[in-house]
Amino acid sequence: MTKKQIKTKSFGAKTKKEEKRITAGRVYVTATFNNTLVTLTDNSGKTLAWATSGSSGFKGARKATPFAAISAMEKVAQKAKEIGISSCEVYIKGPGPGRDATIKALRGTGINITMIADVTPIPHNGPRPKKRRRV
Repeated sequence: MTKKQIKTKSFGAKTKKEEKRITAGRVYVTATFNNTLVTLTDNSGKTLAWATSGSSGFKGARKATPFAAISAMEKVAQKAKEIGISSCEVYIKGPGPGRDATIKALRGTGINITMIADVTPIPHNGPRPKKRRRV
């Protein structure tokens, strides 16, 4: 055995990542004046899928339209169907134009909405007022 033997490393059989079948989840919608963010999570809060108006192909002022919010929601709803989600809770935050449009788009996909909650933060006292004007 004068020639060098080439050792081949044999790795263990690669295991496929198990696809989880989750039937219920949560959808968080953050609707700002410039963009709309949609996040799909399971009930413990782990993110399963997300999309924004910007990731749907819209730029500039068109990101802040209800149509852009609908396309972002449709992307997330399609991923939710692949995972196996049939019902979800919806949490909406923010004053943007995508608030109502995202709910309508989610209803159209056939996923059952069990709850809709508005979690927009509201200040109890607000910011410090401007100093008084002296003339």
